[in-house]
Amino acid sequence: MINLAEAVKLKSILAKKVQELISELHRSAFVTVEKGQTPKTSNRPMTVVEGELAQVRLDIRTLDRLVYEANINNTVDFKGEKLALVEAIELASQLRAEAELCKHFGTHEKESVRMGYGEGTMLYDIAMYEPDVYRERSLQLEKEAHKLSNLINAKNYSVEIQFDDSRYF
Repeated sequence: MINLAEAVKLKSILAKKVQELISELHRSAFVTVEKGQTPKTSNRPMTVVEGELAQVRLDIRTLDRLVYEANINNTVDFKGEKLALVEAIELASQLRAEAELCKHFGTHEKESVRMGYGEGTMLYDIAMYEPDVYRERSLQLEKEAHKLSNLINAKNYSVEIQFDDSRYF
């Protein structure tokens, strides 16, 4: 049994392990020898590496399924609403994106002189919104995103999934 947070970390470890095993396969695939000489190598046989690679890939698929199930079947309470973890994760991403957009609009001035002139006339850029309102909104959205992320993280440490990680730890 591992908790969901450990499962997420393990997924990245296993992805790296796949790349390492593929590299090992490439190294084991060929050896250079003089004509008529018997190839000698300190590398593991390809069949052994392929077997290990198949096991890691199976474990990745199993872990993915278990993580997806946990993310669907477990919820967090946010702003009076129960959200499945998968929805909460997406909402946190959306809140951060919206906060960045509001932050961008909040950095502009209400009115500014436009660089360059139009036929002897000064041009102005006028914001069709209140920059301070957007700046404040960005701060509020960032707070909400942080709060939701903290709820998700806490849940990730409390939810356990049935996976044997003894091959890797």
